[in-house]
Amino acid sequence: MRGVLQRVTSASVTVDGQVIGEIGKGIMVLFGMLGTDDEKTMEYMLDKVVNLRIFEDENGKMNLSLLDIGGELLIVPNFTLYGDSRKGRRPGYSSGAAPDVAAGLFERLCEKAKEMPIKKVATGQFQADMKVALVNDGPVTLLLDSEKLF
Repeated sequence: MRGVLQRVTSASVTVDGQVIGEIGKGIMVLFGMLGTDDEKTMEYMLDKVVNLRIFEDENGKMNLSLLDIGGELLIVPNFTLYGDSRKGRRPGYSSGAAPDVAAGLFERLCEKAKEMPIKKVATGQFQADMKVALVNDGPVTLLLDSEKLF
């Protein structure tokens, strides 16, 4: 599983002109799935996302987590995170999970996030043409890759 995590002051996802998910201060994360991702992977990645100390404390130091600040979380599926553009001019996506597998993984990931003590969890829509808007705070943007974490 790969994630692109961004600290935001606000973020939203729109599908067919309707806002389907939005948050205020918190984290927006794009997730791409591998066919080998499992419960352990999801738990590790979610734990990392909500406990990374990327929010400023009273001294202006990044010492606080999403949970510490009572922040919100927006989870957006993004298969292009496994795009391979090393050859040619058109990326290949064969290393990511097949759509039917990735859909189940994304659904389970969102369920797990909603079970956590997060103020608000919003999501994008799998296999939809989404318009994502955000105000990146900092900017703070981090890459997470489960293949490099275990």
